[in-house]
Amino acid sequence: MFDRRSTFGEALDNPAARAVLERLMPGFAASPMAVQFRDGRLGSLIALVPSLETPEARERLWAELAEIGDEVQRPPYAPAIAPDPAYEADDVARGSAALSVPETVTQWAPLEIRIDGPSHGNPFVDVELEAVFTRAGQDVRVGGFYDGDGVYIIRALADAEGEWSFVTRSTARSLDGLTGSVTVGSPAEGAHGPVRVDGFHFRHADGTRHRPLGTTAYAWTHQPEELQEQTLATLAEAPFTKMRMCVFPKSYLYNANEPADFPFVGSLDDGFDLEQFDPAHFRRLEQRIVQLAELGIQADLILFHAYDRWGFADLGPAVDDRYLRYVVRRLSGFANVWWSMANEYDLLWAKDTADWERLAAIVGTEDPFGHLNSIHNCRPFYDYSMPWITHVSVQRVDVYRTAENTDEWRERWGKPVVIDECAYEGDIDQGWGNITGEEMVRRFWEGAVRGGYVGHGETYLPSALGLDDEVLWWSKGGVLHGSSPDRIRFLEQLLAEAPDGVWDPLPGDWDVPWGGVAGRVKIGYFGFNRPRFRNVMLEEGEWTIDVIDTWNMTVERMPGAYPAGSARVELPGRQFMAVRLTRV
Repeated sequence: MFDRRSTFGEALDNPAARAVLERLMPGFAASPMAVQFRDGRLGSLIALVPSLETPEARERLWAELAEIGDEVQRPPYAPAIAPDPAYEADDVARGSAALSVPETVTQWAPLEIRIDGPSHGNPFVDVELEAVFTRAGQDVRVGGFYDGDGVYIIRALADAEGEWSFVTRSTARSLDGLTGSVTVGSPAEGAHGPVRVDGFHFRHADGTRHRPLGTTAYAWTHQPEELQEQTLATLAEAPFTKMRMCVFPKSYLYNANEPADFPFVGSLDDGFDLEQFDPAHFRRLEQRIVQLAELGIQADLILFHAYDRWGFADLGPAVDDRYLRYVVRRLSGFANVWWSMANEYDLLWAKDTADWERLAAIVGTEDPFGHLNSIHNCRPFYDYSMPWITHVSVQRVDVYRTAENTDEWRERWGKPVVIDECAYEGDIDQGWGNITGEEMVRRFWEGAVRGGYVGHGETYLPSALGLDDEVLWWSKGGVLHGSSPDRIRFLEQLLAEAPDGVWDPLPGDWDVPWGGVAGRVKIGYFGFNRPRFRNVMLEEGEWTIDVIDTWNMTVERMPGAYPAGSARVELPGRQFMAVRLTRV
């Protein structure tokens, strides 16, 4: 019997199954390129087949494949494990564990309660712990986690000034009924709180404008210490305000090295104990999140992905749920965290929409502080109208044209649009990883004038740079070599000059997209076109006119102010120019 967990090669080697694939996956199963997908799971590959985009077409495929061959006896998924109500005997005094509570914390910092408690058995699964905090007249439940060596932590995000009191609840008697209080003071300098949605844009909780100019280094926290520190040093000099990064390690092109540790205790050779998390691994991840915050960067954490050789992409519902609760409880106390349910959700062969909805509900329950959450596609879009999704997170839908759809996607889903993957500046053999710096910057501008946000990535071959390693920024971080980051910084500076720090799409011409702030500032972007002049229409009032070279990073103001009506703007006949009209 063939199903979504079967490999493409297994099905091709069976004549009856191959016939089904050739009929229902036309142009794919019979393609000469199909050999490169032999080890891919059918549940992943269906995302690449246009004829299988509807649920009905996929159900037909699975139904026909299920009738072929003998039933396969797959190892069962690990079952759910309920906390042990008899973990501690009745003679253990209730609330007897040693409690450590800070006297004060600053607003938007983690408020952390530490408890020295029991360590027998397996506290990761045997013990349930939470606290109910009362602050500003409201109660909030925060789940706790086991940090190893008899230490339990409850970590809240201090999102309101004033007195916070709490009481713990636990299935372990010594952890149950502990009480205390903490004073939350004014924010530290530079602390603005978590990012929230503001219409089609974003603000921090204190009202400070946030523009997510993101980059991607999927596996940077799974690299050697020296390389991680180099990545942070690079980010300190770069313009980026968001980093896409994986919780699980990644196995893919240029990602062959084995990490030193994993979210679960164990290794590829010895296997993983799916009932034991590795606290040291998570402490290092937390350290990196804190360091990103110090740089003003949001950690966009990818919770699941399909690029895997360790088995993490197919753990089964019970382990998925356990992992997700642990991760969210550990990390939701940090202000600069975003959740991404998956990178390319449709390639995770073992999960369907019902699974994603269940997992998203867990994040919503375990994160009482409302961090941003989305899910990223390979081909078919997720339904971004779902209420738990705060913003649209997509990748390119065409070899060339993607950011040009930004305003349409804003209207379709009524949410901010973040194109987290528009392709990568680089020179590798993959079509998604060899655009020029000029094209990367063009895509950023095309998205910006349409009121959205485009993400950066870099995939230059180290050998072409005279290096003998396989460190590509997109996977492992390290050093940036491309020409786009400085130009992205220039765009960020221009966005910051807008009256409210953002641009929205404005009515314009068929051949030039216009964005800005209605009645106050208008930006027209010419992209790959190179006119020698442009006649622009000015509304009532007086206007200044700036000619912007988005590649050479210059702004030249035309002399004087211009009244309402038509004005001729002289241009240099180069690509990547823009014009800005500002009401005096």
